[in-house]
This record gives sequence, structure tokens and C-alpha cells, in this order.
Amino acid sequence: MKQRRIALIHDWFTVSTGSEKVVEQILELYPSADVFCLVDFLPIQQRFFLNGKQIQTSFIQHLPFAKQKYRNYIGLMPLAVEQFDLSSYDMVISSCHAVAKGVITGPNTLHISYIHSPLRYIWDMQGEYLHDMNMDHGLKGWFARLVFHYMRIWDTQSINRVDVLFANSKFITRRIQKVYRRKATVIYPPIDINQFSRSTIKEDYYLVVSRLVQYKKVDVIVKAFASMPDKKLVIIGDGPDIQKVKSLLSPNITLLGYQPYEIVVQKMQKAKALIMASKEDFGITPVEAQACGTPVIAFGQGGALETVKDLENDNPTGLFFVEQTPEAICQSIAQFEDMDKVFTPENCRTNALSFSKENFLKSFSEEVEKEWYNFCHQ
Repeated sequence: MKQRRIALIHDWFTVSTGSEKVVEQILELYPSADVFCLVDFLPIQQRFFLNGKQIQTSFIQHLPFAKQKYRNYIGLMPLAVEQFDLSSYDMVISSCHAVAKGVITGPNTLHISYIHSPLRYIWDMQGEYLHDMNMDHGLKGWFARLVFHYMRIWDTQSINRVDVLFANSKFITRRIQKVYRRKATVIYPPIDINQFSRSTIKEDYYLVVSRLVQYKKVDVIVKAFASMPDKKLVIIGDGPDIQKVKSLLSPNITLLGYQPYEIVVQKMQKAKALIMASKEDFGITPVEAQACGTPVIAFGQGGALETVKDLENDNPTGLFFVEQTPEAICQSIAQFEDMDKVFTPENCRTNALSFSKENFLKSFSEEVEKEWYNFCHQ
């Protein structure tokens, strides 16, 4: 039997975050796969998981200002992803949070798509995105709405090119059902639990580890702690909103910016709790914190409901707040400090183990091989 030719397509490589960890593990399963993406501007120090592979990119890679403004070319992305010639591949695996699932494949190619999320800002988060970007009115706003309208048409059509859908959480399966009217199998993203060790020694600070972008709502957390000068907050992360976050800092808040992985782990191990105010599709960082024995205080929507056990569960590992407001965060921190002994490092670590890299590799390979068998025998 000839070896399967496999192509792996990811939306873009610009920074190594949760979706890139999924790509890393898929490449561990299928190391001979050829890799495609729209643009590749991933820094050298973050490229280790690609194992020196030559990445095939689209024409957007060479457009003006693409390195900084590639998202501005969203209207060209459907055209760009359709230009990849995948006719010689037996299997295509797309890792998609934007348009990667829209590649064109023939009837003799099995296309499996791992959906991190339907493209947020053209669907249920359009209003929030336009407001945050100050484009909810005026000519720019109308132009964005027009582009998003045509993107939605393409998005719903292109999902029919996919044979099998995987989703990174139950929350995303509900989004997929709502937007595409398709079923998806949940395979939780991989967490390398062995990179984290449980710590029972905690210091007097709370921690945020996040990209500083608007939907992460780090500014809301900063405002909460600015109103609680007796409580310390440490923020690790960088991004477009860094100046906005800096302008809100008070003496009890420390912004460390980007930090090496080793420092992130050390800070996670010693923090009283990790704070997360965003609605995540899954959210790898809360699981990493729990692997360090650190509880999580999170906004009670999205993937956090699947990765954090609140007080309604046995062996709780954190708390949820119901609104993305400074007041709600303050209330949750007060509640946490009243009962912090309930959230033990042992419970946190045990919960994190269910999201291990090993579980992902096993589930992903079993599902792929099952679908490949069915495809070959249909």
C-alpha cells in the first residue's frame, strides 16, 4: 500500500498560541505532511514545532504591509485559500479559525477540518468587533459590514467542501451547529502537562497571561484591580492594546510584557489564581494554570465552562463571574478569598490531566483513522 500524501493547512503563522499547539501535535502524528498557510511571519524562536518545514504560503504573503496588516486582507482570503493546488493529496487536514477549511479538494481526497471557531467577527461577534474597532458607524463601518456579508456567504458555502468536522470544545460544536448546521466531534486541544509541575507554595498576587487584544478584556481586569489597591496583579503578555493597558495601570499592578515560557510557568505556579475575562473557544491558559496547581477565576461563558470546575462540582478548581465588568471581577475575588482553601493544587492538577497531549493524540489519531477507513470503503 502506497503511503498517504497528507497536506496540513493552517490559516496563518504569526504567533505561537493555542491553535499552533494543535498544528504541532498533528505534525507529530503525521510528520511527512506538507504545510500550507495564507501568511507565515512566525518569529524564528517560535518555529521549533515546524521542524524546519518549508511552508507554502499564498499571494497575500507578498502584498504591501502584509506582515503587520494581514487581517486587513480578509476580503481576499477566500480567493487566496482557493489557489492552493491540493489535487495530489490523499488527505487534507485543515486547522481553521478563519478560512483554512475553504481549500478546494477533489472527490478522491478526504478533507478533515479541526475547527477552532467559526470566524468570530463575521458571525455572532460582529457587533462587538465593530464597536471595539470604532467602526460601528460611518463609511468604514458600512464597508466592513459589506465585506463581512460576502464573507458569510462564502463561509457557509465553503463548509460543504469539508467531509469531517472536529471541534475544540462543546461550545464550538454549538457554534458550528448554529452557523453551518453540521455536526462536529469534540477533540479537546493538547496541553503538554509534563511541562508544568504542581506547586503548593503561593505568593500574594493574581495573574493574567494573555495577548493584549480587545476581546481578551485585560483592561477590564486592570480596572478591577485599580479599585482594589490592597491586591496585587501581574500581567504577562503583549499586543496591540499594550498602550491602553499601560495607561490604566496603578501601583499594585505590574505589566511584564512578553516573557519566556519558563517565566510564565514560574509565575503560574506561584500565583494565588489566574484571572481570565474573555469568552474563549476553549482556552489553553486556564488548563496550564491548573496543571501548575493554580485555580482560575474566569468569565462564565465559552470554553472555561468545560475546563474549570466551579463550586457546583466536586473538587472545584475555580470560580466564574457572570459579567465582563470590573465590579463582577471584584465580587468574584472577594468570594475566592473567603474560600480559597477549597481550591486545592491537587484538584487543579487532576482536572488538567484530562486535557493532556496524550489524550489529544489518541483521540485525534483514532478519529482520523476511522474516517479514513470509512472514506476508503464507501
